[in-house]
Amino acid sequence: MQSEPTKSELEILQILWEFGPSTVRFVNDTLNEQKRAVQYTSTLKLMQIMTEKEMLVSDKTNMKHIYTPAIEEKKTKGFLLDKFVDTLYNGSSSSLMMQLLGNKKTSKKELDEIRNLLDKLDNDQL
Repeated sequence: MQSEPTKSELEILQILWEFGPSTVRFVNDTLNEQKRAVQYTSTLKLMQIMTEKEMLVSDKTNMKHIYTPAIEEKKTKGFLLDKFVDTLYNGSSSSLMMQLLGNKKTSKKELDEIRNLLDKLDNDQL
């Protein structure tokens, strides 16, 4: 990854990852519905900067420019999660899990899913 997305850039990327290639208008409207009030011109400028940073690709063949993420969701989230775990938990994913499970009421369904994932990881490593 060339550069780490800022919080605002990550909000835009998450919309594009969820809904696919979109116009600035769609992204701006979605930000206003889901997050907070944002001016169209601010969203446009940020998406232009993200294109310069090679986080987005802009298709200018139509009247409305369509923006597509140029960076993968899984890879980006993995990078950010690794950095988060390294910074706050000294690289210990088990410490992160203990904190997550201890801070919040985890449902039986979620615990079962975690157990299934752990069993799968165990079986894959044998």
